[in-house]
Amino acid sequence: MKRRDFIQKLAIGSVAAGSVLAAPAVHAKKTIKWKMVTTWPKNFPGLGTGANKLAELITQMSGGRLKVKVYGAGELVPAFEVFDAVSRGTAQMGHGSAYYWKGKIEEAQFFSTVPFGLNGQEMTSWLHHGGGMALWNQVYEPFGVIPAAAGNTGVQMAGWFNKQINSLEDLKGLKMRIPGLGGEAFKRAGGTPVNLPGGELFTALKTGALDATEWVGPYNDLAFGFYKAAKYYYYPGWHEPGTTLEATINKKAFEALPKDLQAIVMNACSVVNQDMLLEYTARNNAALDTLLNKHKVDMRKLPDDVLNKLRHLSEEVVLELAAKDKRSQKIYDSFSKFRKQVVDWHKISEQAYYNVRTKV
Repeated sequence: MKRRDFIQKLAIGSVAAGSVLAAPAVHAKKTIKWKMVTTWPKNFPGLGTGANKLAELITQMSGGRLKVKVYGAGELVPAFEVFDAVSRGTAQMGHGSAYYWKGKIEEAQFFSTVPFGLNGQEMTSWLHHGGGMALWNQVYEPFGVIPAAAGNTGVQMAGWFNKQINSLEDLKGLKMRIPGLGGEAFKRAGGTPVNLPGGELFTALKTGALDATEWVGPYNDLAFGFYKAAKYYYYPGWHEPGTTLEATINKKAFEALPKDLQAIVMNACSVVNQDMLLEYTARNNAALDTLLNKHKVDMRKLPDDVLNKLRHLSEEVVLELAAKDKRSQKIYDSFSKFRKQVVDWHKISEQAYYNVRTKV
């Protein structure tokens, strides 16, 4: 009996010891730390907080196995060096928008926004269900970067101006912060486009270094206090009808992740992409009400002849970009085909409904 009891106790002790020894193996999964650099001030409403939310989601959804730390514009790298930092591996992720890299990858602008192009809902639809993502991946692949849609502003405002825009003549010589393809169309209309990061815009507008600036819309424009630096607030945002914000991911870092963490990263991007558009929809009108009624902003619509000329010039710019090489043409063909299809559908769905709703 004593021998049997001894053996039983020994067995129990062995199991217990085994459990103690095995426990660290269960909990000792390596914590992976990533850096995310952005083109935005770190906590700026919508844009900066969207990047923060993406990092938080990845960290939370992974149970802390993948921790992402956010660096705002200028904290680790300058705003316009985000893509290069991710490509080099200085940071594993970036958050910005593809038109900022036009000097390096001109056709990337199609994946940000196209003047008179797709709105936010339509852009996301083209990317995920119209072939856009496959083309976007092909464009970034030589740089060792994986793109993901990770935010959308919806239709923006035309911008803040310190002079009235009553005709095309009023655009000539105007120094305006306006990026991307819209900036090129503005240049052909006689303006002088300037590309500055958001954090520098208020001072440039206030000091006269800029005559005008576009940024996003009421929610962000109120936060930057542009009403203190410009007299007139114009709409509609012809140049940015639905700007996609992107997460750029270093390919080597991504492929080194386990499959479940890869899925978490990509799904977190999808969540933030949708949530940001919802946030702008919810916040813009309240902010506009504050601008108009509290700060007495003078809001005006751009004249039809100005918009028609900008539409014509935008078409020229986009067609010239498409004609530069086969890849650009392929992206344009996909984009324009989808645009025609979705416009035809929205004429009898979204647009028809809006027309009826405003007449009730």
